[in-house]
Amino acid sequence: MAILRGEEEIPALPAPTDSSDLPIRGGDLAEVRGQEQAKRALIVAATGGHHLLFSGPPGTGKSMLAARLPSLLPPLRDEEALEVASIHSLHGLFDPANWRQRPYRSPHHTVSAAALVGGGSQPRPGEISLAHRGILFLDELPEFPRSVLEVLREPLETGEIHIARARQRARFPARFQLIAAMNPCPCGHLGNPLQACRCSPAQIQQYRSRLSGPLLDRIDLQVEVPVLAPEYLENAPRGESSAVWRARIAEAIERQWQRQGCSNAQLQGEALDQHCALEKNSRDFLRLAAERLHFSARAYHRILRVARSIADLAAEASIRQEHLAEALQYRRLAHTLSGS
Repeated sequence: MAILRGEEEIPALPAPTDSSDLPIRGGDLAEVRGQEQAKRALIVAATGGHHLLFSGPPGTGKSMLAARLPSLLPPLRDEEALEVASIHSLHGLFDPANWRQRPYRSPHHTVSAAALVGGGSQPRPGEISLAHRGILFLDELPEFPRSVLEVLREPLETGEIHIARARQRARFPARFQLIAAMNPCPCGHLGNPLQACRCSPAQIQQYRSRLSGPLLDRIDLQVEVPVLAPEYLENAPRGESSAVWRARIAEAIERQWQRQGCSNAQLQGEALDQHCALEKNSRDFLRLAAERLHFSARAYHRILRVARSIADLAAEASIRQEHLAEALQYRRLAHTLSGS
């Protein structure tokens, strides 16, 4: 009451000033043995805010990797934290102890469309809005209804979702980072050297067709997570910790905000042309790759954004050919899934 009467001020929440002030959430990246390409893709995704898809047989570490993304990300900026707190307050989910912590939402594939993207007779934010400024992890991606997944195309591009009902229209923020995981086939063992796949080509094609080309085109990094031999896992060296990588990633993210005022994943139009400009040899290299692999204009631009993040992680001022080559490696799975 003293605060309401103006006799006392609202005490300020203690807010961390840098990424080292927040505890590691979701486990340590050093706990993941092997899967070096998948870990590298996760680090690049964290650097630029890029969407990421892991594909591989059961038990290869896809969910374990996704759960470690929060440990790599710096805390929310104050204005971002206010947005998150406002959305979560609508559901009564705001906890002051989580101030500046990035949301991590992981709905099951049986979730309804209204629960995932928002809706109802009185429209309310769904999981994608509760993941605003944070992470949305969708495990078993092809098991989600295709009609629901297609609705994600709009927020993946614009960072918001529009919901129209007979009596009311609503627009909710939904600038989330999508991390998804899937098996390569219905039984999950296609490409598994330790267990034979029992699916027919028709079953595999039908399973993969649940993910449309336009949806896959919006996922920047698409990486296979293969089965590793037990003896390799036993002897695999322990990698660097999440704390070490979080400090590097925080520096790379700060470069982005100082340079362009947003993450690389949000670069559009003239800003994309300006900050992802290429020298002639690099431009020719990417153009040739795009022609041979039949990339869409959207995929071409997403490769540029990922290459910009790789360069930022290396503290390079310009995008070099090796940065583009690495970014291209993360698009190979898209052609496998689309059948091209």
